Amino acid sequence: MEKTLYFWKWKERKLLKTVDLGSDGLIPLEVRFLHDPTKAHGFVGAALSSSIIHYYLDEKTNDWKHHKIIQVEPKEVTGWVLPSVPGLITDILVSLDDRFLYFSNWLQGDLRQYDISDPFNPKLVGQVYIGGVIQGQVKPVVGESPSLPKVKDTELRGGPQMIQLSLDGKRLYVTTSLLSSWDQQFYPQMYKEGGLLLIIDVDNEKGGLKINQDFLIDLSKEPWGPVLGHEVRYPGGDCSSDIWI
Repeated sequence: MEKTLYFWKWKERKLLKTVDLGSDGLIPLEVRFLHDPTKAHGFVGAALSSSIIHYYLDEKTNDWKHHKIIQVEPKEVTGWVLPSVPGLITDILVSLDDRFLYFSNWLQGDLRQYDISDPFNPKLVGQVYIGGVIQGQVKPVVGESPSLPKVKDTELRGGPQMIQLSLDGKRLYVTTSLLSSWDQQFYPQMYKEGGLLLIIDVDNEKGGLKINQDFLIDLSKEPWGPVLGHEVRYPGGDCSSDIWI
């Protein structure tokens, strides 16, 4: 099972260092550096262990170091295939001004916003639920199931998956499909009816997330039948690609 981070000097195709993330970094899917080129800090979203790993270049030793800064704890449930539901972090990104880190918990169903002004000590400042498996017959052992609002009279299906932030940091776009085989297993309704694309309105000053009730792309209504949307991109570049025309 993959838990290794690789640092390459890309132009020379030279491997500089490998870092074993251990049990805190199982299946590291997404890697994001800060945008400021003078700051050697970045973050890895480890899907299976549901954790965020902070890595940075230690100026004193000139060596890359890492440590876990966020852990999404599994939620105990009844009526599911396992006794608890992990977060399953499937995507992360950093805002263009390097103030906020966002990530999606595909199985638990929430999106999170952290203030990373101090990358060693992130603070949760925004959270919103748009889906998740803890619904219906799957019930939490402690507390209530998250309430899921409708958008444009449509019941939300699936969980928050790939995300993309507008360049001004005010709109977070989110899709609900991961892989068709996983969709079929965990979200059979979405697999049958198609995925969704939503906007989450962002308070990019004090922090905060809210579902935009005026925007919804329902992929059940495509001309050739329902489809499962995955990635979100801006034509002229976005916060995770750092490519502008």
